[in-house]
Amino acid sequence: EAGSRRRSWGLLVTAGVGGTLVALYAVVTPFVTPALRKVCLPFVPATSTQIQNVLKMLENRSGSLVDIGSGDGRVVIAAAKRGFKAVGYELNPWLVWYSRYRARRDGVHQNTKFYISDLWKVSFSHYTNVVVFGVPQMMPQLEKKLEEELECNARIIACRFPFPCWIPDHTTGEGIDTVWAYDLKHSRGCETKSLEITPEAEC
Repeated sequence: EAGSRRRSWGLLVTAGVGGTLVALYAVVTPFVTPALRKVCLPFVPATSTQIQNVLKMLENRSGSLVDIGSGDGRVVIAAAKRGFKAVGYELNPWLVWYSRYRARRDGVHQNTKFYISDLWKVSFSHYTNVVVFGVPQMMPQLEKKLEEELECNARIIACRFPFPCWIPDHTTGEGIDTVWAYDLKHSRGCETKSLEITPEAEC
């Protein structure tokens, strides 16, 4: 009987440890996986100053807004509070679920949507305002993608790192809180925006 009890306890402990490891793997993997991708895009929460700078670049703007790599949803939620229909795309499912919770908690869930998706598999053609918290390695490819997909009335707001070839129409903030705004005016019937090529950037 004593041996049977020990075996039962052993099975319970093994099951408990195994369940804990599985749960830990499920939680940690979405945060670690981005670091293993070709272009590493880790989750770094936006500072309150960065969000205010983004909102400043959205003044007098209207239309739909998308945050590429929306993280915990704070930019999308802040934009929704300013009246935008805001959407976030994020690869980490835990962050997407948390973003949905925050949006509902803050009373803006009707004006926000969050999707679990790879940014390279999404078309942003129907958005007029785009916010990007990117890394230098992805900016050239993303610049090309957005230029091909967006309409000429779109504004792209880059945080932390600028695009390599576009010339910003507006800049605000300093250091890691710097925000660059680019107005695309390259379509037919729109004012043409010249792109200056610098020796440092191959466009």
